[in-house]
Amino acid sequence: MKWVVRLLGVVVVLIGVAVVSVLFLPAERVAKIAADQLRGLTGRDVAITGDVSLTLWPVLGARVGGLEVGNAEWASDGPMLQATNTAIGVDAMALLSGDIRITNIEAESPTIRLEQKADGRASWQFTDASGTAQIETETAPDRPARSVSIERLQVTDATLIYDAEGSDLVSYEGVDLSLDWPERLGPAEIAATLRPTANPVEVAATIDGFAGFITGETHTLRASIDTEAGAIGFDGRASTAGAVAGALTVKTANTGAFLQALGLPGADLPPDLGRSIDLSTTLTLTPDRQLALRDLVVGLGANRVTGAADIGLNGVPQVNAQLDVGDLDLSGGDASASGGSGGGGGGSAGGGWPTDPIDASGLAAFNGEIALTARSIDLGQFDLGATRALLRNETSRMVFELREVAAYSGGVTGEFVINNRSGLSVGGQLAATAIQMQPLLADAAGLDRLTGQGEARLSFLGSGNSVDAIMKSLSGDGSLQIGRGTILGIDLDRLMRSGDTSPGTTVFDSLGGTWTIAGGVLSNRDLLLQLANYRASGEGVVGLGAQTVDYTVTPVALRANSGQGVSIPVRFVGPWSDISIRPDVEAALKAEADAKVDELEQKAKEKIGERLGISGEEGQSVEDAVKDRLLRKLFD
Repeated sequence: MKWVVRLLGVVVVLIGVAVVSVLFLPAERVAKIAADQLRGLTGRDVAITGDVSLTLWPVLGARVGGLEVGNAEWASDGPMLQATNTAIGVDAMALLSGDIRITNIEAESPTIRLEQKADGRASWQFTDASGTAQIETETAPDRPARSVSIERLQVTDATLIYDAEGSDLVSYEGVDLSLDWPERLGPAEIAATLRPTANPVEVAATIDGFAGFITGETHTLRASIDTEAGAIGFDGRASTAGAVAGALTVKTANTGAFLQALGLPGADLPPDLGRSIDLSTTLTLTPDRQLALRDLVVGLGANRVTGAADIGLNGVPQVNAQLDVGDLDLSGGDASASGGSGGGGGGSAGGGWPTDPIDASGLAAFNGEIALTARSIDLGQFDLGATRALLRNETSRMVFELREVAAYSGGVTGEFVINNRSGLSVGGQLAATAIQMQPLLADAAGLDRLTGQGEARLSFLGSGNSVDAIMKSLSGDGSLQIGRGTILGIDLDRLMRSGDTSPGTTVFDSLGGTWTIAGGVLSNRDLLLQLANYRASGEGVVGLGAQTVDYTVTPVALRANSGQGVSIPVRFVGPWSDISIRPDVEAALKAEADAKVDELEQKAKEKIGERLGISGEEGQSVEDAVKDRLLRKLFD
């Protein structure tokens, strides 16, 4: 029983010592030690600006009415951290032994300002910090110095402001941030919750050797950013000076929602062009903001991109990349998969071109060159084979240089330009060789009646904020030359011999012509079609913007009518989706009537000459001969 009483007495004494220690806890001294500790960690001025009071719950220590941590000397927007309510906790057991050990600092609703210059300087680079993470308290000469360390920093409901020179100001409210650093020379765990939208963004990082990291040394870093729509992960090494190297992964289930979760503008991307992303790469970032991506693999649904890139991040990104896209599908998928086509409608033949506004602002996102290779490219309306191209972009003007494009059993070279410097315009110059015309015309205009291998040249220019506007504004010129081929749907030989207009096939030896384009209308006046027994000329217009055609082909039977030929014009007219082909009887009768009139007129002139006894010289008309005779009579 005595021992029980003695033990109870010891407990009472310890409790009494603890109570006395707490009651005599020097709150101002605790605040000063915490300020000195932060000053040693960051190398920045730390000021206690408000009242200091003792707290027993929920934190044993002191509460500060105002705390400021200074920013870098070159920063101009105020302190790096500014809080009006800060709690400083101490270790109760260390306090019983006479030591003051700062265990945690908690700040409520502070403002945190992070600034970065274009040259790479950042306000969070504590290059002037001691890095000791430890200071010594003032003490009597006969007592050893007491070690002080901060194990935990917690910030709740903060306003985080990020100001990068040359970029828009980024501000987040309701940010929670914690730093767990139990061992001075050990790793630190950092966790943050950002709320740019209703769904929080969770950020987590583990940094080895944190004491050296905050002074600019390079240490192992593992970090992640998680949202409901996607995540970013990094495993490598980094420093606060901006040196980063390691493995980067990006995975999104919905890229638009992921961007919105980060407080960025969303994007309605096609299913196989970024709606979901599975990216992995080896990343290297230097302090002067030069980014290198190697072993790059990007999954974009059905599409997959591999390659490497070097990107300068000072100002507008400067890109130099080499990418292999394999079998690239740019058709955009079906309308239901991409959220519908909107009010513009599709671009099918006869249905009109899409009128949806084209957003070309992305052309200002970067400058530089991207070399592109592909096994095949599906453009939705056109199919291309093996392709080598160079994309150059400078100040919202993008040029696709087609160095090698396999298309429709032939090849295409040239360039295609998209310019958004002062309104959107498109243009280009293309040359095609050994192209099979039937599949090309079927894809381009829904026309599948013409077969043969051809050579073509085309230059064009159009402007407008939609495909419809561009097609209706097209201007340019071109030429076409096709060797032996066929025209399906009509037999000109049978038509010329018997007038039979039933469907058939016309075989021709050559077909060629030139054209001009103005206001979205293609005009041709010199089409020439050569057949074994016939010759056909053509003229008319093709409404590229309106998707219509009105074109007349006039065949001539070379061996008919004693070699003078017989012609029956054939007219192609209507929308691309329903072109009618019919003989132009009116034009044929008019041509025959004109020929008869010419013949009768000539015979009449010859008869008049005989009656008047006038005979003209070779090559002289009857009219001229009559004029000559009258003049001679007047002056004789």
